Amino acid sequence: MCRLFGLHAGTDVCTATFWLLDAPDSLSEQSRRNPDGTGLGVFDEHGRPVVCKQPMAAWDDAAFATEAHELSGTTFVAHVRYATTGSLDARNTHPFLQDGRIFAHNGVVEGLDIIERRLREVGTDNLVEGKTDSERVFALITAGVRAHDGDVTAGLLDAVGWLAANVPIFGVNLLLSTATDMWALRYPEGNQLYLLDRRHDSRSSAPDRKFHMRTERIRALSDHLCTRSSVVFASEPMDDDPRWSLLESGELVHVDGALNLSRRIALPDPPRHLLRTADLSKPAQQAQAVSP
Repeated sequence: MCRLFGLHAGTDVCTATFWLLDAPDSLSEQSRRNPDGTGLGVFDEHGRPVVCKQPMAAWDDAAFATEAHELSGTTFVAHVRYATTGSLDARNTHPFLQDGRIFAHNGVVEGLDIIERRLREVGTDNLVEGKTDSERVFALITAGVRAHDGDVTAGLLDAVGWLAANVPIFGVNLLLSTATDMWALRYPEGNQLYLLDRRHDSRSSAPDRKFHMRTERIRALSDHLCTRSSVVFASEPMDDDPRWSLLESGELVHVDGALNLSRRIALPDPPRHLLRTADLSKPAQQAQAVSP
């Protein structure tokens, strides 16, 4: 499945180094598990969004993913894409940027024609440049935020609630970020999303306590965060810290600029048209089943 990573470092700018698709597989494994795009989004020291992304049609064009990328900022979002809708194109590669917010998603949302009609009704169809379900979900959230006078939480829940009532859904796991705030949602239980709360961590000040997290797909390293509080989201635990916790189905997490964290079950009911794995197309099944 697509891999998500989110990091909130508080109000002070920190520097972090990212590798996407770290430790490449053997050629035989690559042929079976070839990603379709990688991307990084960050809000820099001036609060400006910076998005770097690269569609990857083949592993011989994998330099962007396997090189180290050092970025400085307050909030970071990384994404490794396995395409289910949309071609291998920068327009279809996460993260996306709308109204000064950065967004990445994994899962499957169908009924794109229904969503497009809704986007025309609410006036954000012009924000969609590519073919993915993810960008359409984001445009619907953007419309919701605008309708709620900039209240991101209300707009996000309004949009996902509409999706849950109107279109087939396998999963809407998402990260949404500004320079000061980050939201994470797992809905429903199809794919996993984890939280690591490193705030006020007495162990983080220990000289041997490192901020060095990695899977085969995403690696993040930061000397600054060895001695500072932070909050991390990821599609899978990235180190052996026992505090990684799986978000529940329908759980929304909000982290503000002071690293105040709130968690609640915001969407307790499953989608009206819940998709199971067997309901997905073969490409979508394969994308969700990619092993870590």
